[in-house]
Amino acid sequence: MTNTSVLRRVVAAAVVLGALAGCSSAPRPAPAAPPPQPASDLTPGDRTSVRDGGTVRWAVDEVPASLDVYRPTATADTELIAHALLPSLFRPDDRARPTADPDFLAGADADATSRTVVYRLNPKAVWSDGKPLAAADFTAQWTELRGSLPGYAAIESIAPGADPHQVKVVFKQPYAQWRALFSPLYPAAGLPVTAGPLVLKSLDAKAGRASLVRNPQWWGDPVKVDGIDFLATPNRLDALDQGTVDVAALDGAVDSSLQAVKRAESLPGLTLHRAAAPSFTQLTLNGARGPLAEPAVRRAVAACVDRQAVAEAALGPLGLPAVPLGNHLLMADQDGYQDDSGTIAATARNLHLDLTLLLPDGSATARRAADALVAQLAPDGITVHPQAVPADGFVRDHLTGGDWDLALFSWPATAFPAADERPLYAKPRPGADGRPVTGQNYGGSGTDEIDLLFDRATAEPDPAAQAELLHQADVRIWQLGHSVPLYQRPELVAVRTGVAGAGAFGFTWPRWQDLGFLRR
Repeated sequence: MTNTSVLRRVVAAAVVLGALAGCSSAPRPAPAAPPPQPASDLTPGDRTSVRDGGTVRWAVDEVPASLDVYRPTATADTELIAHALLPSLFRPDDRARPTADPDFLAGADADATSRTVVYRLNPKAVWSDGKPLAAADFTAQWTELRGSLPGYAAIESIAPGADPHQVKVVFKQPYAQWRALFSPLYPAAGLPVTAGPLVLKSLDAKAGRASLVRNPQWWGDPVKVDGIDFLATPNRLDALDQGTVDVAALDGAVDSSLQAVKRAESLPGLTLHRAAAPSFTQLTLNGARGPLAEPAVRRAVAACVDRQAVAEAALGPLGLPAVPLGNHLLMADQDGYQDDSGTIAATARNLHLDLTLLLPDGSATARRAADALVAQLAPDGITVHPQAVPADGFVRDHLTGGDWDLALFSWPATAFPAADERPLYAKPRPGADGRPVTGQNYGGSGTDEIDLLFDRATAEPDPAAQAELLHQADVRIWQLGHSVPLYQRPELVAVRTGVAGAGAFGFTWPRWQDLGFLRR
């Protein structure tokens, strides 16, 4: 062990034993909270104001070779296209509240414990091969995914219900997150059979184009557009300027510079829509090694982070609301959100720590956040050394290796945090070789109590009681010093004037049959 390592361990032990009070900086008065970002922001216009016909050109990062959203390589673009082609029994609204989609699901009834669920499918819903949605499709998806996804592994059996349009799903134990399953639902016959308002005309990942057209068998509200072309578009600002795309998310432009956003705002014939994205930026503390292996040291570092200042540094230059996030599990626009950051108090001063900070290269927003962290932690004796690494190998080549102290990156948010967020904070368990297996818990710290709270929330059918369990879990995660949520990321989407039903969707996705061009 090096002298520096010994010194760090000695300092950590001193912090634990000393329990000194307060970061060296004076307490900061709480600033007046700026207005939060809206949950969604779409071009207004109801169906009666949208004309029939036309093809919407939609920019994506890349066109996927497969439309299987459950593959490890699936991206947000995969999900976007799949939702236009496949049934989703439940779709989240812009505040992540799951609602049955009547085009596919007439209703669903769960028993008091959420162990048995009976789905009542829309009798009109059929696959593109003419077969109705049925229990066989549920069974095929369960069989395929039960070995890899916990939600499907929780299922004990699937069988037809009282009539051909009912499906009975029985879980091994109470499972209140059942609405997260079978959205999307894949056909037992396999792709390219689909059942959405649109059907796939062509999919060419190499050429970067996926063309969708109206489904002639669609049973719901008539589709307005003739079709949608999803186009791989590396430089979206140029494409918008040249009129070759109609809808383009500008996440990359936001991460680049304020000039990119200003350019988007100045382009003629476009509207820049803003909303809170279903993702958040956070600072993970590596509890698997070095001084941060001590919970008291992690708490001390976390308490010295000025989340408001980081949010202002990252988002302020973009002209976006800088609202710090105070919850690991829920976004500010979700029901049950509470700012639990007050549960962690400063426990030490003058740490004399020397820490590395891993961040993705090429993101001006992440760099501004990192610079703010360097400046604000220095007075507390915490020297931070930012290390920018290529974004495409950030997780695979660096984060999973564990050779870092602090890591700045973003996580997606979810409508079902009790089930979906558990792997991020689950206590690492010994693997076959005896070494801890961290999985997605890159911070490497966890407790049995936190795992139990997640398990109880997953099984709890009462929304209020589930929210309380998530609150308790979040408090424990704060007290563990696992990570520091910083801010909910913005979603900026440029939409050509006259295109209705598009914009920044937040947690939800387009109602594809309503998308189209406004009447002149």
